[in-house]
Amino acid sequence: MKVLLLILALTIAAASPLGAADVPPLEIHAILPLTGPASFLGQGEAATLKAVEAVVNKQGGIKGRPIRFVVQDDTSSPQVAVLLLDQLIADKVNIVLGSSLTSVCGAMLPILKEGPVVYCMSNGVHPPPGSFMFTSAMWTKDMIVADVRYLRERGWTKIAMITSTDATGQDAERSLDEAFARPENKNVKVVAREHFNTTDVSVAAQMARIRAASPDALIAWSTGTPAATLFRGEQEAGIDLPTLTTAGNLTYVQMKQYAQIMPKELYFAGLPQFAPESVTDKGVKTAVTAYMTSLGDIGIKPDYGQASMWDPAMLVITALRALGPAATPAQIREYFANLGRWVGADGIYDFKALPQRGLDDGNVIVIRWDPGKATWIGVSRPGGMPLRR
Repeated sequence: MKVLLLILALTIAAASPLGAADVPPLEIHAILPLTGPASFLGQGEAATLKAVEAVVNKQGGIKGRPIRFVVQDDTSSPQVAVLLLDQLIADKVNIVLGSSLTSVCGAMLPILKEGPVVYCMSNGVHPPPGSFMFTSAMWTKDMIVADVRYLRERGWTKIAMITSTDATGQDAERSLDEAFARPENKNVKVVAREHFNTTDVSVAAQMARIRAASPDALIAWSTGTPAATLFRGEQEAGIDLPTLTTAGNLTYVQMKQYAQIMPKELYFAGLPQFAPESVTDKGVKTAVTAYMTSLGDIGIKPDYGQASMWDPAMLVITALRALGPAATPAQIREYFANLGRWVGADGIYDFKALPQRGLDDGNVIVIRWDPGKATWIGVSRPGGMPLRR
């Protein structure tokens, strides 16, 4: 009798479907700078993936399967990132999140002949329409359009600028020139244009020339340690100007590290997550709240590293839920290309109108670091027009 009962139990167990815990997770790959100069971005982005993983699995995963993000470290190196991507291509992976730097994503783009779809976290890369690469947030030139609009409307029309000589700085300088050339900015003048290498430890000569030009405001465009070189150079030159820098510096770690050398007025082209009080769309407000809550649930006070990853990760989840985990890179690319209205924490996406990115300058909110509150505050409406306080 015991033998019969054991056989019956084994038969029932064999016929029963696997429990959720027994279903192998769907692995979604990411290539991020967990070490190296851009680790302050990569670590934040990896933390966001943990939050997304928790949210998605709580909702039932994708087609009943839990997900697991598999993150590989590119060490902030284009060469390493390409090697990692080559292996994922050989493994026929359909989608990859990352990497985080303009130079790294730029190195990845040429090898995406037939996929996979790569969602890059750098807004300084401009993949051609129809390519397999998409980019996070607004592109640099859209952020700069909003930045210059804010400067102009504040009456700061004599502008000095200093940019790095690397890919990030070159992209910023081109974008600045395009913004200054717009008809509405005809009264905005560049009175000083300076450059520096990201390995330079001093910019004293450049800052002396900037001071001599008597600008109304300074655009100091570089990310991470080189940005500290610029801020220190301002301080040592006795420059006390409203200073605008890249969103890549929107991290609490940097704000704490640079507290003693930071300009009194430091502005950034921000995302809606940094200024919920300036968000006007109810759907975007809801998405921002979900983002903040999800990161808070795992004990993280989010900044740019987290913000740049949230929407791309959720867009990837949306695509895989719609198409299934086995979707081809071409199918995923087509899905994104035809996504006309998707509401995220960065704004309302329209990939039909804005290929490869979905967002434009109308989603940018200019923000300022408030040392007293130890956080950023919104100083513009979406698009860069100053708030009238």
